[in-house]
Amino acid sequence: MEESPAKIDWWLFGICCSRVFTYLVFMAYAATLPVLQREWAMSAAAAGSISGGFQISYAFSLFIFSILADTMGAKRVFLLSNFLCAIAALLFTTFARNYISGLLLYALIGLSLGGVYPPGLMMVTNRYSSERRGLATGFFIASTSLSYALSLAISGVALPKGGYQLSFLLTCLGPVVGFMLAWVTLGSTFNKIYPRRRGQKFSTGVLKNRPAVLLIAGYTFHSWELLGMWTWAPAFLSACLMVGGADVQFAVGRGAHVVSLFHFMGMMASLLMGTLSDRVGRARVILFVASTSAFCSFFMGWLIGLPTILITAVGMLYAFSALGDSPILSAGLSESVDPAYLGMAFALRSFMGFAAGAISPFAFGAILDWTNKGLPDTGFYTTWGWAYSVLGLGGLGAALAAFVLLNLKNRPAQ
Repeated sequence: MEESPAKIDWWLFGICCSRVFTYLVFMAYAATLPVLQREWAMSAAAAGSISGGFQISYAFSLFIFSILADTMGAKRVFLLSNFLCAIAALLFTTFARNYISGLLLYALIGLSLGGVYPPGLMMVTNRYSSERRGLATGFFIASTSLSYALSLAISGVALPKGGYQLSFLLTCLGPVVGFMLAWVTLGSTFNKIYPRRRGQKFSTGVLKNRPAVLLIAGYTFHSWELLGMWTWAPAFLSACLMVGGADVQFAVGRGAHVVSLFHFMGMMASLLMGTLSDRVGRARVILFVASTSAFCSFFMGWLIGLPTILITAVGMLYAFSALGDSPILSAGLSESVDPAYLGMAFALRSFMGFAAGAISPFAFGAILDWTNKGLPDTGFYTTWGWAYSVLGLGGLGAALAAFVLLNLKNRPAQ
């Protein structure tokens, strides 16, 4: 399945840099959510619905682009998606000025973006052997975390100076640069398509493949927890600062900066846990990090009102563990499925994962509204524990899938 020796090279660096710029737009909304909620007069449920609309569109996009990658080739789909995302991002930054326009245009970004992730993973797995695939996949996933961190850091600087409009502009120019980098990096890359043998079926190759099904289930639970946490973390940190007496603009800017540290931790987790899984096994590492993230989900929301340094420390552990299993789930699936059906396997996995990730921010916001009846008096949310606990169910589900997978692999052959 590999195109070249199992080593990390400039090709991977170029792909990762492209993804860093393209995915700056992914956090454009979450970074500005506390400001947008006031300026666009949105409830928490409405605010969560914009993120949810993006995630649903993104899930659909992941599904379609992943299937196309099996027939058109991962390279072509990767470049097409990058180009469409650049156009959609420019439309978003120019015309998103209220709830309806924000909902529709952010969903349009989601529809265009799905061909960057699974086809990119397919190109990485085509190029690197199993002995280094966890590390290579970890680099690819880590580039996204770096992008999220930079997006939040940029927004943290831009919000006090030019409001959400400047924040949108700076982050939405990223996909334009990302497309240009992708075009240059992939210029000489062969667009590989794996033909399907006679008698091969998706049902037997994926749906009846127990390790693949468990990895897809684990990814779905993982996405429920991770995407809900990513959406609401900036708002939670802002609320923590406002409880301490900070004004809104300062709290939002500082909250974005703190959460950017969380994404740097996620970047480190992708590199370290991907490499560790190459050595000790995929299922063992997934079980460890998923159990840790579940504990953090059940614990995090109750910390509001405590010192910011403590909240930041727990948040960094939370970010590390919540993202640590992502490259392992991807590498594991690429090793469990025939290359001819890898795009369709990623399509099913991505659709289920990001559909769960679309529901999770809305569920989080609805519980936040329900458990904070005094919002009109306080001006911000003070009870977050119950909403975060809902995310913890995803961490528990991912840990259970990894536990079953570990026992399946350890079971002696009949």
